[in-house]
Amino acid sequence: MAAHYVVRSVERADAGTIAALGEAGVATAHEVAGRVGLLGPEVRPRQDGAVIAGSAITVSCHPGDNLMIHAAVEVCRPGDVLVVTTTSPSTDGMFGDLLATSLMSRGVLGIVIDAGVRDIASLREMGFPVWSRAVHAQGTVKASPGSVNVPVVVAGRLVRPGDIVVADDDGVLALPAATGPAVVAAAARRTENERTKREKLAGGTLGVDLYDLRPLLAKLGVEYVDRLPEGGGA
Repeated sequence: MAAHYVVRSVERADAGTIAALGEAGVATAHEVAGRVGLLGPEVRPRQDGAVIAGSAITVSCHPGDNLMIHAAVEVCRPGDVLVVTTTSPSTDGMFGDLLATSLMSRGVLGIVIDAGVRDIASLREMGFPVWSRAVHAQGTVKASPGSVNVPVVVAGRLVRPGDIVVADDDGVLALPAATGPAVVAAAARRTENERTKREKLAGGTLGVDLYDLRPLLAKLGVEYVDRLPEGGGA
């Protein structure tokens, strides 16, 4: 029989680093990290405008069974993000408002789950952020063993306990805690660079000039004409 564990100890990143990555956002942090760490788009936000950044508490569950989510609550600390997967694909509603109430009492910021959630209207009213594969009223049981704070794969991405999780309207990003400071520094540089570009674009500068794309267009054989030549639109 396979071993199952609830691991109590997790190495978390510095709170300032986590907060800075949350301010940078998923898209910027993903770009400057080398375009790594992004979860697949099948796990999507279930509310508008929510932004969270915290340390991953990972959960591996049997499909259709949320026993290990209940077990995970005990090891959560303020600022954590619960990251849940199942050992085979599932869209069952494994998480709802009662579990959210329990997590909120521990200071958990939100949940990322590669399965279903339900009670979504209540979750939105509570202000508990959710990123999930599905919204589905199908109930679950509490019967099968799993593990807490082991490496898991969520929407095609390996997530380790203590990884920095950033989630917003653009999706979910998970990065090793050790990479946090370097990503924060790179994100600050990119944000300043984008601010300058935004000002130029707002002033009327065209993207083809800002990014010096005219030589590339010419190299690719793109021609500027006032009208299509006869038969050119065929």
